[in-house]
Amino acid sequence: MNPRVAREYIESCLKIRTKSGTVVPFRLNAAQQKLYAVAKRQQDAGKPVRIIILKARQLGFSTLTEALLFHACATRENVNALVVAHREDATANLFRMSKLFYDELPAPIRPMLRASNAQELVFENPSRASRLALPGLRSRFRCATAGGRGIGRSDTLQCVHLSEYAFWPEAGESKAATLAGILQAVPSAPGTMVIIESTANGCEDFKDRWDAAVAGENDFEPVFFAWFENPDYVMPVEPGIEWTAEEREVRERYSLSWEQMRWRRWCIANNCGGSRDMFRQEYPANPDEAFLHSGSGVFDNGLIIRRREEAAAPVRRGRFVPGDEDGGTVWQDDDAGEICLYRECEPGHPYVLGGDTAGEGSDWFTAHVIDNSTGEQAASLRRRFSEPEYVRQVYALGKYYNDALVALETNFSTYPVMKLMELGYPNQYRREREDTFTHRLRESCGFRTDRQTRPRAIANLVEVFSAHPEWFSDRELLGEMLTFCYNEDHRPEALAGKHDDLVMAAAICYAARHQQRLTVAAPGGSPGDAAQRAARRRRIRRGRI
Repeated sequence: MNPRVAREYIESCLKIRTKSGTVVPFRLNAAQQKLYAVAKRQQDAGKPVRIIILKARQLGFSTLTEALLFHACATRENVNALVVAHREDATANLFRMSKLFYDELPAPIRPMLRASNAQELVFENPSRASRLALPGLRSRFRCATAGGRGIGRSDTLQCVHLSEYAFWPEAGESKAATLAGILQAVPSAPGTMVIIESTANGCEDFKDRWDAAVAGENDFEPVFFAWFENPDYVMPVEPGIEWTAEEREVRERYSLSWEQMRWRRWCIANNCGGSRDMFRQEYPANPDEAFLHSGSGVFDNGLIIRRREEAAAPVRRGRFVPGDEDGGTVWQDDDAGEICLYRECEPGHPYVLGGDTAGEGSDWFTAHVIDNSTGEQAASLRRRFSEPEYVRQVYALGKYYNDALVALETNFSTYPVMKLMELGYPNQYRREREDTFTHRLRESCGFRTDRQTRPRAIANLVEVFSAHPEWFSDRELLGEMLTFCYNEDHRPEALAGKHDDLVMAAAICYAARHQQRLTVAAPGGSPGDAAQRAARRRRIRRGRI
């Protein structure tokens, strides 16, 4: 597919049927042009086209994607294209669209059909009467419905369109297995194309794939299209209309026109049963709104979404690695590092580090650091580790932040807190526990989450976030908050298949802060203290702890 030639072909040769039933030439709208530009950029870079689209309803991406696949099949030899839709009626509609492309092609460039049935076009030799005789194409364009077994597994595919993937049925093999089989049939070579597009359907496999694309964990480029990118979503504004504070805030945040806001109000009232939450899911303004779920969220989703839009990127990202012969550690910048620094260490400031270790139901080690004088998040850690490596990173991170108070969860292992003691870490959280032999209370290091401490820690985190969402900077933590809900027994926990390790680390962090001072240490002190602070500043500047 040559994108420049493809667009000329699409807009010069292909026709579509409008909602009113009229057949007109295909002209790319603004949203379609945005998608087209992404595909062109990938191919200009010599890459295979791989795009995952999260969209509001009825923006025309299926139409453009069908046109790109049709162009490839109708102009190139030996192209095998596959379209998979979520329902049989959708499959039929997509095939009719492609058949109309063929029927309305100018005769000189219309390739001969060897076969055409309800869901397939097979191109053979062009018409012998054509003055622009083309070689035999032997290309194939096929539409299928998700839910059957083995779709695409026996083929080698060059172009694939997976439509409304979030709504594929789970009958037969799982949709994830179907998708894996199709993707394995597409060579990872320039000239191939895979486009996955869907509106959201809660927190399921499509969201996982979208999140992986956003995180750069696969080669798919994530492209989001908001409802207001559809130029048809406008309505005239009646004189004297009164706008709510919420409507004014939405208009200002996304720089919308009053005509767009009038359509939004109409759509909420008529298409969404008066529910703004339903509108956000069906016609999202950002990806977080698209993936809103029907469960009872523990945190305020509106606050989370706004904060995720506003939160700045980390000032540094990386990890601590072994230093030189003095046995210290050195900070190493790495865009894929497990530690994000949102605020550099301030001399004299008190810090708290709360951590959740990998255990039952999770393989993530996490931690957060907050400035206890302000409550603001300073750093985060999230990675699959061995326990020894987790301890090394926590030790270095705590030392970096002025010997932060470290509170690590001890439910599944006491190794981290014991190892910190062995290393001589000077500032660990202490709790009281009953000695099983003497029944006396004694102090132990670490934070234990149980039926008493867990609800209090979570409730405290909810209260802190509601009052000060601006304190929270980590987007992954905020993402976990979106899927942290009350279950049937009203117990707060992550939705099935999601994680709450960062949420629990943050809850522990804010629950432990009473054991750390709240004030910034005054400058001065003994000569020895001053010398230690100066030496520490030199180590920090060199990145050594």
